[in-house]
Amino acid sequence: MPSAFSSFAQKLRLWGVMSSLCALVWAGMASAHEVVPTITDLTLQDGAVVFDMDVNIEAQLSGIDLDAVDDTDNAENASDYDVLRALPNADIAARAEALVDRWSAVPLLSVDGASVALRLESVEVPDVADGELPRISDLVIMGTLPEGATNVDVSWPAGAGDLVLRQQGVEEPFTGFISGGSSSGPIALTGGDAASGWQAFATYIPVGFDHILPKGLDHILFVLGLFFLSTQLGPLLWQISAFTLAHTVTLALGALGLVNVPGSIVEPLIAASIVYVAVENIFARGLTRWRPVIVFGFGLLHGLGFASVLGEFGLPEGQFVPALIGFNVGVELGQLTVIAMAAIALWLGCRAAMAERLTGVEELVAEYPVMFRAWSMTGSLIIAGIAVYWVIERTLL
Repeated sequence: MPSAFSSFAQKLRLWGVMSSLCALVWAGMASAHEVVPTITDLTLQDGAVVFDMDVNIEAQLSGIDLDAVDDTDNAENASDYDVLRALPNADIAARAEALVDRWSAVPLLSVDGASVALRLESVEVPDVADGELPRISDLVIMGTLPEGATNVDVSWPAGAGDLVLRQQGVEEPFTGFISGGSSSGPIALTGGDAASGWQAFATYIPVGFDHILPKGLDHILFVLGLFFLSTQLGPLLWQISAFTLAHTVTLALGALGLVNVPGSIVEPLIAASIVYVAVENIFARGLTRWRPVIVFGFGLLHGLGFASVLGEFGLPEGQFVPALIGFNVGVELGQLTVIAMAAIALWLGCRAAMAERLTGVEELVAEYPVMFRAWSMTGSLIIAGIAVYWVIERTLL
């Protein structure tokens, strides 16, 4: 039989391991500078191809490999980006032409296999109240079409992150998600290149997954809050089922435009939902009667948050339903991955804490609730602290 001191030391060791892991999560989330895709509408106008882009000019100019990082703070040359972000709007606008010249050299636009030079038409750099948020500028560039042009090809530079390209003004328009270093392939200027149902479904699965891992920090914390309630599978399934059903409903309604709640309302409430589940984990010992109902209500809020992401990306009109389903499947896969990673970390933590006296699986299972409580208390406290900060931050902005 282990001594009381030995048992206490093992629990203390686990507490320390979990605290360190959660502190790293805190550090990453508190200073997040999320890499966002460039959203571009492609239209024809008076014999020219027009790109109307929502783009983070500073991130593109900084030299950061946006394909390799999800947070600009994690890049080796993050300081270059911070210097650019500190510049006045007029200075950033003045540098936009150099960015367009860089894209022309790729080339960004090819017409029937021949490269086409681009020219800057206009640039609007917005004021951003919070210095922790990126400036998303409106950049309009154009390329002249040669006579008889039938197809265009858009090549997005390596290291430039992701590009959402949406063809406008034609029937069956092309809508694509293009990674850095790849191209759209030929796009018919007269339309007709809309994705099939299966293509749209497959394309939007990684978009949904990416919104959870690694970019959905608030959704990750909420799912971890559900996981931290109990070691039993039943309570987790009840909560995940309620959450999934709820956010599926509002995701669909929001994407269809039937429900539209401003982000200034939704985002603080999402943060508040994280606070609630984390605090309840600290005081509750298991699944209460009302917890699934409350989680369902919170799921409705998170669904509105997912819908705002789809609003930015835009769903292909002809394949709206398969794209929506694909996005939701990606979200679910992301949530399940978060739970699986948490379960593996818990298992490894328990084994590490009991390594000195572990004789079999039965002994590990017997100690599992105690170990889990150490994990749950530490994780829930830190999650609550992060979410309280977000509530204040999102309410005051």
